[in-house]
Amino acid sequence: MRLAAAAAAALALSALACGKPEPAADQSAALPPDREAPVALNADIPIQYPPNLYDQKVEGDVVLRLFADSSGAIVPESTKVAESSGIPALDSAALAGAGKLRFAPARRRGIPTATAFLQPVEFRHPQGGAITPPDDSAH
Repeated sequence: MRLAAAAAAALALSALACGKPEPAADQSAALPPDREAPVALNADIPIQYPPNLYDQKVEGDVVLRLFADSSGAIVPESTKVAESSGIPALDSAALAGAGKLRFAPARRRGIPTATAFLQPVEFRHPQGGAITPPDDSAH
């Protein structure tokens, strides 16, 4: 059951990249992209689904703001919740596992560089039909 809980915390590892202009067609092969977002390297997702919430089929999405140095290492003290799931235990689980994420560094003009980026974390139960937090905006 615990392995299923760990596997069910699906981590969307496509970091949100900054927009970049397209190079001219004749230069596209010769020039590196202006900016490249960090690339996730973890074979297994290090973020654990809280077991009690997994058992209750509670789902949610958290967006973390991460800062990776020029080697791709996450700077833990700069990790923050950019968008809460509305469920404190899911937010805490995402924060707790963030330091174990590994990335190839972001690049600017082909050179490794430090960068801040947003990282979505999706907690999904494999049986679906999940309970999500109530929408408090109606009050």
